This record gives sequence, structure tokens and C-alpha cells, in this order.
Amino acid sequence: MSTSSYCFSSSANPGGERRCSQLQCSYVSPHKNNVCSYFHDTYFSKREVKDSNSFLPLKSRKVPIKLSSLSLNSKFIIPCASLSSFADGESGDQQEQVKDAVPNEGKLDQEVKSEESPGMAQAFNISSRTASAISICIAIAALSLPFFMKSLGQGLSLKTKVLSYITLLFGLYMAWNIGANDVANAMGTSVGSGALSLRQAVLTAAVLEFSGALLMGKHVTNTMQNGILVANVFQEKQSLLFAGLLSSLGAAGTWLQIASYYGWPVSTTHCIVGSMVGFGLVYGGVGAVFWSSLARVTSSWVISPVVGAAVSFLVYKCIRRFVYSAPNPGQAAATAAPVAVFAGVTAISFVAFPLSKNPIVVLAQALTCGFAGAFLVSRAINNKLGHLLSKTKSAEGETEEDASQQKNIGFLSDIAGPTGTQLEIVYGVFGYMQVLSACFMSFAHGGNDVSNAIGPLVGALSILQGGAGGAELVIPMEVLAWGGFGIVAGLMMWGYRVIATIGKKITELTPTRGFAAEFAAASVVLFASKFGLPISATHTLVGAVMGVGFARGLNSVSAETVKGIVTSWVITIPVGAFLSIVYTWILTKLLPNLF
Repeated sequence: MSTSSYCFSSSANPGGERRCSQLQCSYVSPHKNNVCSYFHDTYFSKREVKDSNSFLPLKSRKVPIKLSSLSLNSKFIIPCASLSSFADGESGDQQEQVKDAVPNEGKLDQEVKSEESPGMAQAFNISSRTASAISICIAIAALSLPFFMKSLGQGLSLKTKVLSYITLLFGLYMAWNIGANDVANAMGTSVGSGALSLRQAVLTAAVLEFSGALLMGKHVTNTMQNGILVANVFQEKQSLLFAGLLSSLGAAGTWLQIASYYGWPVSTTHCIVGSMVGFGLVYGGVGAVFWSSLARVTSSWVISPVVGAAVSFLVYKCIRRFVYSAPNPGQAAATAAPVAVFAGVTAISFVAFPLSKNPIVVLAQALTCGFAGAFLVSRAINNKLGHLLSKTKSAEGETEEDASQQKNIGFLSDIAGPTGTQLEIVYGVFGYMQVLSACFMSFAHGGNDVSNAIGPLVGALSILQGGAGGAELVIPMEVLAWGGFGIVAGLMMWGYRVIATIGKKITELTPTRGFAAEFAAASVVLFASKFGLPISATHTLVGAVMGVGFARGLNSVSAETVKGIVTSWVITIPVGAFLSIVYTWILTKLLPNLF
């Protein structure tokens, strides 16, 4: 006999009895001598368990456990879903029991922490040689592709070609760090909840980020041209403006790389804005900066995470109240999913991707996209989960008693989550919805945030080729593709670091929690952009993840991780400004006569 639906974990239900809660997909296969091998993402220590009251889950390495050494009653081992479940987390008392029962827990945690910061090879489960080969190929492409671009074409002097080549590399460096840090906005929660593996998330984001940068990048307002620097101040100092734009790219890229190394999700917009403000203030004076625009950017430090947290808190509470407490949670989730997808896709299409200025055409386009999205999700749910839904319908009467006991529970009260087949259906449904929302967010992110690297890059190239610093810039398609390539390269090589922070280290995520956070963040960013409100996508998503954690209780949020993230937010603009000033000084000393 073998099964994939049994797992050992300790949690408490409302009645106070211990029950089993599936943590990840597991597989049990009996071998000789009554030995079972547990292939599971959450491993258990190598110690014998005498009874159910003393069994506690521990982070350790994979070990075989002899069935003869276990004396567990039938109430403890029950069939559970084959998807990730943290519907009822461990209570504080149980966590204290873990600490008291395991004297070597500190040592085990240190070993686990050392494995939580893997290199590229371990992150994608590939060999070190393959990871090195990928990195070398990316480096060769980065150094050679500019020679095939029109920006280094005929008619330019050798000096201008060299400076253009250096400028393209600075822009690529900034785009690389955007991919390493900011792409976690779209994919971090999907990886943390288990809806996507890290490899699937990176491949999906790579395609969508590049497509978004290539297809939508031209429609993004240039930050430098329209809101940060007063270019007319540098009308007679074009070489200084060129050095400042180059320094801003280098400074923002440097800080993003530092933040990515430590896994801090910082705002790339704030980073490039801080770099430009530092340069403009020191080398152009107070009049070189649009202070009203700067005030709007800094106000988003508070607005973004607070609004994101509030919306995700309410979304997650709605899921628990109206799905978890339904007589048939699986059926409730399957019914609500197409409706939610229709509403979300219609709104996103109407607001963000209008193909015409005629409102009737735009509405028809949005409704068509909404119906298509709802149909695809409904088909996917029926194909993958239809056999489970049919089982739950036959057992629906058995849940009426439990449902009646929860009718009078308040909206903000905690509710015991579903188990067994119901849990598998709920998480399967929300897994599809979360992946869909992640794809939309990834595409939009590629189209919007590529401007943080391409805007200053095109401005610098325009100055080199004889254009005015304050003129309207035409962004070549090849430069957008260059920025998209940089984002994808950064995502592949370092993106897993910040993905781990958003997806795993702030609070534990499941498909329902991940969907609540991602849906809230996408909604807030989308409609805030429509009404011109200063919202940071990074800050909004981090706040949304915190909001889901707060919905489960203050203890569910890692205070240490949140402290590190907030600190990185506060110092982003001043650090970017300082680095930009230093880099500009260095460039003006090394290249006193640029033209």
C-alpha cells in the first residue's frame, strides 16, 4: 500500500484535540522491516515518538522512521489534502513545547538557515557547472549584444561609440538589478504559497516581464523627463547632465544589488528617484528638482503598505468567512472563482489595457477578456478538480452540522479551515487564481518598471548623439528589448533572494493567503495609478503580505523581517542620493571633457 495523503504534523482544532495538518505534498512507501521513507519538504528529527501528545514537527533532514517505534492512535493520523495547508497554525503553547522538547533545535535551525540562502544552482536544482555556464552565457551576451544595436551604428565618432557602449552597460546593470529585486512583486507570493515552484515562477516571469517591457514600455511616462529633474537647468551643462544620468543608473543599481543580497524588497522607483534628486540638488541647485513630485513619491512610503495591508486583511477575512465556513468549502471556492476572475480581468483590461479611445469598444474588449478568463479558469477547475467536487457533493450533508455552528461567528473571528478533500479543492482553486493574478502583475511590471532603467539610459544616449536633455525622447524598440533582457538576466541569477523574503520570511503563505495578498496589491496599484495616487508596487505588496499575516494574528508576522524591510525603505532615497553624488564626482574627475 502507498499513499500521498498522509503526513505527520501537530495542530489544534477548536475542540482542543490534536489533528494532522498537511504541510506539503508527501509520499509514504512501506519497505522491508517496517520502515517508511517520508519524502517531504518539512522534515522531522531522528527521534522516537512514544505517543501522539509528544509528537511535534521539527525542521531537520530527511530520515526513515520505523513504524515499530511509533505508538500513535488512529485519531492522530488522518487523511489530509495533498496540497500545502496551514489553515490552522500551531498555537503559541505548542511552539513552546517544541523548544522545550528539543535541546538541539538551535543547531538544527542554524543548519536550516544555511540552506535557506542557496546559490543559483541550489535554488533551481541544477548542477553548479550548469549554473556557471548560464552565468557565463549571460555575461557574454551582455558584452557583445550592444555591438549589434543601432545606438553604436555608423556615423558616430569612436569616442561617442565608446561612451554609448558604456551607457548601455550602465542601463543593463540597472535593469539587471530591477529583475533581481523587483520581480518578486509578481512571483514571490506564488512561490511562497506553493502555487508555483521557483523554477516555474522564474520561467513564467521571464517571458511575461520581457513581453511587458517590449510591448508596453513605450507607454510608460519617463521619470526623469516628467517629474524629477528640471532639465532646462542643465541646458548649458549637457556633459554634466550626462554624467548625472549615468551616475544615477550606477547608484540605483548599486543600492538595489545590496538590497537584493540581503533579500530586502525595496522600491526601484524610489531608488532611481533618490539618485536623480541627489545629483540634481548638489550639481543643479534647489531649482533643479520638482519638489512637489518628490513629496508625492515619499508619501507613498505610508500610503502603499497601509492600503495594501488593509485590503489584503479584508480579502483574506472574506475568504475565511464565506468560503471556509460554507457548508461545502470546496464547492463554494469553485463557484466563486470564475466570478472573481471575470470581475478582476474585466477591471484590469478596462483600466490598464484599453485598445481604443472609444469607451464602448473598451468596455466590449474588457467584457470579452473577462468572459474568456472566467471560462478558462472554470474549465481548468473542472478538469483538474472535477472528480473531487463530485465526491464532496455526496458528503455535503455531513457538513451541515458544522456549518450551523459557525453561522453566528463574527466577520473578524477566526474560523477553522477545511480539511481533507475540501482543503485540496480550496487550495487547488485559489492556486489557479493566484497564478493568473501573478501573470497579470508580472506583465504589467515589465512594462512599467523597465522605464526606471530605460528612461535615464535613453536620455543619456540622446545627449551623446546630439539631442537636447530636455527634449521629448523616442525610445527605440531595441533599447526596450535591452532593458527586458537585463530584467530577465537579473531574475534568473539573483531573483530567488527577494522572492524568498516576500514568499516565505514575512509570514507563512498558502494559496488562499497568497491570492489575498497578490489580488490586494494588484488592485490597489491598478486603481491608484488610474487616479494618479503615489503608490509603490513593492511597498504595496509587502504591506499586503503583512495584512494577511495580521489577519492570522500578530504573532504570525516576523517582526525581525519587517524591521529589516522598513529600514531598507527609509534609507533608500538618501543612500541613492549619496551614491549618485559620489559617482558623479568620480566621473567628472575621470572624464573632465566628455564631448
